[in-house]
Amino acid sequence: MIRIITDTTAVLPQEIIQKWRIKVAPQIVVFGDEEYREMVDLSYEAFMQKLKTSPELPKTAAPAPKDIEDLYRPIVEAGDAILSIHPSSELSGTMRSAAIAARSFPGADIRIIDTRTIAGPLARIVQAAAQWADAGLDVDEVEGRVREMMARQRIYFLVDTLEYLQKGGRIGGAAAFVGSLLHLKPILTLVDGRVEPVERQRTLRKALARLQQIVLTQSARGDAARLTVMHSEAPDAARALAEDLQKSLETDDVLITNLAPAIVTHAGPGAIAVGFFTPEAGA
Repeated sequence: MIRIITDTTAVLPQEIIQKWRIKVAPQIVVFGDEEYREMVDLSYEAFMQKLKTSPELPKTAAPAPKDIEDLYRPIVEAGDAILSIHPSSELSGTMRSAAIAARSFPGADIRIIDTRTIAGPLARIVQAAAQWADAGLDVDEVEGRVREMMARQRIYFLVDTLEYLQKGGRIGGAAAFVGSLLHLKPILTLVDGRVEPVERQRTLRKALARLQQIVLTQSARGDAARLTVMHSEAPDAARALAEDLQKSLETDDVLITNLAPAIVTHAGPGAIAVGFFTPEAGA
């Protein structure tokens, strides 16, 4: 049997986690001297309230190796293989923690995968891996399919301000936008796991329209798009964008979710993101 491990940056809904028996390590959010495990000690709603009232930005940390080791142990003891699927190592230290945790189980079949992405595309990769494992595919085939999916994932972010990315040290190539934005709305993406700029628009309306255009130009059609729309404190805009994309892409498989607190810490309130997959070769 194969078991799938991920972490809370995958923004997986509880029903998917439970249905496919996915194990999830919580990211850590730190407000001053108070440390919280994301979605365990601190809900999304409680996090947003603290973020709005805190005099300084919170800090984030990857799950400790011990936390991931505790997830691995019963699976290894049962003799099962593990696919440990995580966000870009450019954005999170989770890969490092997973690698350290795996050292406690020499000889176990633990495969740690840096997806070079985060949030919605990570969720879709994890979900697909769990489905393939449940269908009885062997671990080599599941890993191969995961890596093929990774090459086709895309994610674009529309942020209200670059302040959070800049202060959190995750700004990457988008630093070129700092100081010239005024009230412009930046669209960002991940390139090989790093935040990079795409372009700027003068209004939120124009930015959302351009974001939709980018997705429609690149995405697979139908359910192969594996569309995910994510947001932080922008439910109406996210819902409207999801409805437009769902209709244009002719898909019923759309996941709308909050961005995880560890992501909101760096993207800020008002962020909207779209994750999807490009067509398979030959499709």
